[in-house]
Amino acid sequence: MTVIEQSPGGDRPPGAGELEYRLRQQSILADFGIEALRARDLQPMLQRATELCGEGMRSKYCKFLEYRPERDTLLVRAGIGWAPGVVGSTEMRTDLGSPAGFALETGLPVISNHLENEQRFRTPEFMAQHNIRRAINVLVETSGKRFGVLEVDSPDEGKFEPADFAFMQGFANLIGVAIERQQAEQRLSEAMEHQELLTREASHRVKNSLALVSAMLNLQMQEDDDPRIRRLLGDAQARITAIAQTHDQLWRGDQVGIVALNDLVCGIATGLGEQSLTHRIDCDIEAILISADVAIPMGLLVTELVTNAIKYAYGDDGGVILVMVRSADGRIVLTVSDEGGGLPADFDLKTASRKSLGMRMIGSLARQLRGTVMIENAELGTCATLDVPDPRVEEASSS
Repeated sequence: MTVIEQSPGGDRPPGAGELEYRLRQQSILADFGIEALRARDLQPMLQRATELCGEGMRSKYCKFLEYRPERDTLLVRAGIGWAPGVVGSTEMRTDLGSPAGFALETGLPVISNHLENEQRFRTPEFMAQHNIRRAINVLVETSGKRFGVLEVDSPDEGKFEPADFAFMQGFANLIGVAIERQQAEQRLSEAMEHQELLTREASHRVKNSLALVSAMLNLQMQEDDDPRIRRLLGDAQARITAIAQTHDQLWRGDQVGIVALNDLVCGIATGLGEQSLTHRIDCDIEAILISADVAIPMGLLVTELVTNAIKYAYGDDGGVILVMVRSADGRIVLTVSDEGGGLPADFDLKTASRKSLGMRMIGSLARQLRGTVMIENAELGTCATLDVPDPRVEEASSS
């Protein structure tokens, strides 16, 4: 049911051009629909609604009243035509004694064409100060709950028609849908931020736990005199450190779950170099962002390949080891090269994999990344090359 007050006063029938007037309203409503569904911020959207709604109703006064349940009031949240200080600070009661309060409490649209002669509704003081004579109100709901009231006011003689409700209700519906979308996006954003915080915290805890394991292995190495045991413990410590550094990058990075390959690889290589002062490890790494699923095996591969170069390329005198990463043609290519004595003449990767845990890990990690690995003599020294698909290209092609 619609509430239309018919108090005595100078009503006038609609003038000529009624059809043009209604068509103009529909055009304005369509324009606002596009803006409302694109809006990201509530306040500008509400302000634009009052501007266009007032234009469509040929009135210089329009306001959006937001319901404040904690105070049980209606706040003038946005509006046009009002004196400075009204919008943003003026509040109204929500009882049935005002057109806006009646619309809020009952959910019914309200027309009051003669506020000066009203017996049922009072005129709020700030509206009386603007000589408002007539008002039309519709409820705005979001997710089935009262959110506020959209109201058009006028100081002029004339008459708001029941046909104006369709225009006003269209605005109210669009405002409600836009607010629901913004609220849903806000909830999603908050949930994602919370999930990101949990992921960062988990990565940080894993990194700290692995650092503790690494420290325990280091203590064990210092207490054991067997060179073979010390070497095995050192290899295990290096692998654990590589995983820890990956998790360290995960929680420190700008994007949760994403690692900058240049930071990861250079960090691992620098750490290995600090444990072997006779070697100099140079890095030339392209800035590539990869996920944790790729980063962890990539970090372990770098650890194994650099460790092999440190152990076998130069002997006790040490030398330079170069680590390079490049991306091209949908592939990522990692090379670890040295200028040492080179591989034995009978070196075979498959045979070496059967005898060495490190070589087996290299082959297994390469297969995990769906790539290939080659270790061969270069013009000077040895070059190990890992060639894997670029996950960024695969993600782009599947999206």
